[in-house]
Amino acid sequence: MAGGRRQAPPREEVLAAAMEMIAERGLEKLTMAALGREVGMSSGHLLYYFRSKDELLLQTLEWSEGRLGAERSRLLTRPATAREGLDAYVDLYVPDGHRDPHWTLWLEVWNRSQNADADARDRQAAIEGAWHRDLVALLAQGVSRGEFRAVDPDRFATRLRALLDGFSIHVAIGLRGTDRAMILGHVREFLDESLLADA
Repeated sequence: MAGGRRQAPPREEVLAAAMEMIAERGLEKLTMAALGREVGMSSGHLLYYFRSKDELLLQTLEWSEGRLGAERSRLLTRPATAREGLDAYVDLYVPDGHRDPHWTLWLEVWNRSQNADADARDRQAAIEGAWHRDLVALLAQGVSRGEFRAVDPDRFATRLRALLDGFSIHVAIGLRGTDRAMILGHVREFLDESLLADA
């Protein structure tokens, strides 16, 4: 085209810029106009690609989860005891601190999901399902090796993730009297009591 209009940045660059804006300025500053300025696109152009802010946020969460999933896979496939793998999983799950950008985004997407369509709900369930499957596999491995007592891996994973979610929300929103180190201590104590009781 004459004059050479600037090509739209790749989708991943837009999603990375959105995540960076959340980390640096907070979710409330992430508008289509502000993101457009960041990546050299108009807000209308962004809406053409993402249809709505809800879709932009969900795609950004999926992109961030893809990166976390790769890190989780790396951690869980290295040579280690099942308990070391479980500690690594918990460490990756729990937010880094108040306003952790991934958790800030996660909370916003789930809050908006009350009005989401079936496709968005399925995609959110897929995110949760990946974390759940990895945890079930890790627990089953520990049980089969005799490292953990004979729990039902699926049931235990469901309960453990509910505990992790509750604690993680406290850390992410900066609830007074809670911090990451305290939460990790509570979770490790719970795991010692419930998984290693017969050891």
